Amino acid sequence: MSRVSRLAGVLLLTSSLCCPALVHAQETDTPADAAAQPADPVEPEAEEAEQPDISLPGGNIVVTGRRNRNPERSSGQVLSVLSEADIARTGEGDIAGALTRVSGLSLVGDGRVFVRGLGDRYSLALLNGLPLPSPEPLSRVVPLNIFPTSVISSGLVQKTYSANFPGEFGGGVINLTTKALPKETFLEVSASASGDTLTTFQNGLTYFGSRWDTFGFDNGNRDFPTVLQGLIADGTRVNNATAAQQRQLVGQIMPTNLVTLQKNDALPANFSGNLTGGTSFEVGDGNYLGVIATVGITNSWRNRSVISQQFGNAEAGQVIFDSNTFVTDNKVLVNGLIGLGLDIGEHTIRWTNLYIRDTLKTARLARGTDAFTDIVRPFEFQTQQTGWFERQLMDSQLVGEFKFDRFEVDLRGGYAQTDREAPYNAIVPYIRTNIPNDPFGSQFAVDVGAVIGGTERIQVGFEDLREKLWFGGADLSYEVTDDLTLTAGYAYTDTTRRSLSFIIRPLLQSTAARNTALRAVGLRQPGSIFNGATLATDAGGVGFFNVTASDPTPFPVFDAALRVHAGYGLFRYRPTSRLSVEGGLRFEDGLQTAAPDPAFDAGFTPTPTRIANRYWLPSATITWEATDDLQLRFAASQTIARPQFRELVEQTYFDPESNRRFRGNPFLIDSELINLEARAEYYFGGRRKVSLAGFYKEIDNPIENFLITAPGIIETSFANAPSAELYGAELDAAYSFDLAGLGGGFFSTKELLVLVNYTFTKSNIAVGADDRAPIPGNVTQLASQLFDDGAPLVGQSDHIANLSLGIEDTEKVQQATFLFNYASKRVTSRGGALPDVIENPGLTVDFVARSEIRLGRQPIELSFDVRNIFGRDNFEYQQLGSNRVEVNTFRVGTAFSVGVKAQF
Repeated sequence: MSRVSRLAGVLLLTSSLCCPALVHAQETDTPADAAAQPADPVEPEAEEAEQPDISLPGGNIVVTGRRNRNPERSSGQVLSVLSEADIARTGEGDIAGALTRVSGLSLVGDGRVFVRGLGDRYSLALLNGLPLPSPEPLSRVVPLNIFPTSVISSGLVQKTYSANFPGEFGGGVINLTTKALPKETFLEVSASASGDTLTTFQNGLTYFGSRWDTFGFDNGNRDFPTVLQGLIADGTRVNNATAAQQRQLVGQIMPTNLVTLQKNDALPANFSGNLTGGTSFEVGDGNYLGVIATVGITNSWRNRSVISQQFGNAEAGQVIFDSNTFVTDNKVLVNGLIGLGLDIGEHTIRWTNLYIRDTLKTARLARGTDAFTDIVRPFEFQTQQTGWFERQLMDSQLVGEFKFDRFEVDLRGGYAQTDREAPYNAIVPYIRTNIPNDPFGSQFAVDVGAVIGGTERIQVGFEDLREKLWFGGADLSYEVTDDLTLTAGYAYTDTTRRSLSFIIRPLLQSTAARNTALRAVGLRQPGSIFNGATLATDAGGVGFFNVTASDPTPFPVFDAALRVHAGYGLFRYRPTSRLSVEGGLRFEDGLQTAAPDPAFDAGFTPTPTRIANRYWLPSATITWEATDDLQLRFAASQTIARPQFRELVEQTYFDPESNRRFRGNPFLIDSELINLEARAEYYFGGRRKVSLAGFYKEIDNPIENFLITAPGIIETSFANAPSAELYGAELDAAYSFDLAGLGGGFFSTKELLVLVNYTFTKSNIAVGADDRAPIPGNVTQLASQLFDDGAPLVGQSDHIANLSLGIEDTEKVQQATFLFNYASKRVTSRGGALPDVIENPGLTVDFVARSEIRLGRQPIELSFDVRNIFGRDNFEYQQLGSNRVEVNTFRVGTAFSVGVKAQF
């Protein structure tokens, strides 16, 4: 039976479940009965609460006739909403951290939010209902930790699919709505200082860079070398440059201020500042024009001492590579937003312009042993690395929401551009061979001439990525009756990406008789080798060093694109006061391509990618209010997951967070998913509620990570597993207790708020004996050589739990909350012939407090946070029996933060 037939059967079953309720309603819902029935209950606390500002395609998310203002209850879909107050309650500085408090969501790595343990390819991120391109080659979506909470009005997580969303939907969609029209003129100023026990005022590493590094910008010191710029413009590979160009390039790639590590005796504290203001004006009769603007900066430091090891033979416990890398990261986030809003009666026009720049300056010093070539006598190495990664997003969106009695017209469009530059990422290894009778065998010598051998030679990387996205859409909704609304829409996205990745390896070639002289001058100071004139000739004035440069990258320049035309129809039907049905059908025509630029032909045979598919994607959700307080839902849908650009492109990218490289696979194909969910929700009133859900997903051709190991190098690539299934359950509860009964004074206006959610998930991959998983170099690769039958999906934790215990004041800003977050072990990469790489996030405990005081008549909000109170460390490892190696393991300190905010 085909996937479409199976899903059609599920949707028919959904309809059959709907019919008995309709018949029952017809038999009992007589006019007299209807008159006797009580009105829909109104929750006083919800009615008084401010309605979250949510901007989505396809009209308002509230589809029932109820007057309650809780969108989670009144929506026709399963969703969670974080209002401004909810976000503030978490105390997080970025939206990625705040979203981890939503049931089923977990934060992996640097800002990547996973829904129900599925990877970021199954999690869709939107801004004001519109797509965002990613400046990060390691993520399909923009890492959400670059969105400060100060620019976000609400965060919505929808876990069931509806046709108004793009078809790339697996675990759920995350929609961020930016702040828009202010209700009154205001100016808000905030500042904070923070630090952690392993970093602040401790020793660290750095390098000079430029005088603007503190603000996340470069003054031009890191512009690509002029020779490299010329080669790129001419479409010439470094290996094909003239001898004169190569010598000149070698002299330009290692300026002292960008490649020389320095010790910082006392790293400074972190700081952040934010300024937000807004006002509105009446234009005409009852029409309002508003403007809101925000600008902020955050500068933070982090020390890590990362243990990285490799198995030679896991069964024997043989370790062939053992490294400890001390890392100091300086991250600077600059953000700005300008929004204009116009309310004309029932019509709203919103123009949002967002700028985010996220810069990481990293300095690393590694020391360890490498036994890849000699188990008996491994050589030792010291490697210094300096890096600069800047990610920049500029996004302009125009949204018009027009209401004409029973008609609603929704127009959305815009342009976004992301840039990622990583210039002068220098790796300089020093090697001690410990070879007897070697005059330098007991010293660390820089390897610039293939004299010593080893894991790596000096190399300097230059990367530049630019992605452009044009998007537009139109939706028309018509309220046929009070209980039936029809929506039709069209959406278009056109994404193009050009990525450049050059690795320059200088080489000093000489005769064997002069290797000793080369190594003598090569000790400790690599800059002098390439810039020192004394190396050009020997003592007799005879030149004997031939300086060359090479780039081992097979395809340094790639172009990729994804164009999608989509149309959809959606209905929202409420046949009775207690039953609602939402269903839809989406058609998507997508073309995805990726290919190297032929101008930089290296003589290799490239494998271009062209994925052209058309999909019909049905969805349906039934919501039945069994009682005034109990609500039941059932949802079914079919969706897809396309390969990400970085998973297709045969370029190597270094991820400073996971401390390893990634490389694409052009043979990947789309994944197809069937999604089923059943849920019961019970509402006690106000913020008190509990829900229990069960879910199931069937995935054809899921894309999984797998590990590639080389001496001293850990790389991750991607392949399609044959199929997988995922199922689980989710519990979400919130309850508040009035503390006034404890006595007057302090407790008279206090309540205890308990929020708890827990998600249990199981998944397994199905691998047959004849299943294939094509990879570069082996298009007939057996899937069983990469994947184990029954293994869990990458990124999936069996258990994810959050607990929030807080005391809050009901009349003013005063709150103290303990936050507990737990995630069980999860696979981060398939190990192939070796064990899988496992991450163990474990339990973290945070404390957040806020209180408002008054200086005269001016209210001031003070905040105090303690993160990772018990110092939970980061563990990522491979293990077979009692044999274990650490892949990316390091200590994590306890962080403290104090802040102040004033609104005028």
